[in-house]
Amino acid sequence: MRHALAVIATLTLAACATAPKPTPPPAAQSTAKEGRANLASASGSLVSGRVTLRPMRDGVHLTGIVGGFMPNSVHAIHVHEKGDCTAADASSAGGHFNPGGQPHGRANSATHHAGDMDNITANAQGQVNLDIHLAGVTLGGGAPNDIADRALVVHAAADDYTSQPAGNAGARVACAPIKIVQ
Repeated sequence: MRHALAVIATLTLAACATAPKPTPPPAAQSTAKEGRANLASASGSLVSGRVTLRPMRDGVHLTGIVGGFMPNSVHAIHVHEKGDCTAADASSAGGHFNPGGQPHGRANSATHHAGDMDNITANAQGQVNLDIHLAGVTLGGGAPNDIADRALVVHAAADDYTSQPAGNAGARVACAPIKIVQ
C-alpha cells in the first residue's frame, strides 16, 4: 500500500510539473492595415497635410508631409481624445488621448499620455516629413488604446514635456480625425 501511494504521489507531482501553464490573453492588436489623417488648418493657421498611419511592431507608425509652418520652427504633435475637428480652434478634439490616466510627458518616458509624441521640426521651406513611431497604441479593434476615430493635432509651439496637462504647446494649428481606410 505504501508503495502504491508513493507511486501515485510521484505521478501526481510529475503531472503538475509538466502541465502547461496558462498563457495570458494576447495584448490588443491593431485590426486595421492603414489609417489616414488629413490635417486641416485650425486657429487661422496655414498648416495642413496628409498623414498615413500603419500598425507596426508595438504601436502605430505615422508618415506624411505637413506644411505651412514658419521655416525651421518646432511644433508639438499629439493624438487627442475625440475625432472631432469641427471647432475653428480644434478645441472640439478634447484633451490628449490618455486612456491610462498618466501625467503628460515625453514619448517613451516612464510616464506620458498614450497620445504624446516628440516635437516635429519644419525645414527651411516650412515643411515636416513625418516619420514617427507611436508606441503602445493600436489602430482599430476598439481596445482602450485604439487611436482610430481620435484626432491628430499639431500645435503652434513646441511641447516642453513637463507642463501639465498638455506641455504648454500653444494653439492648435491643424487637426484631423484619424480614419481607417483599410
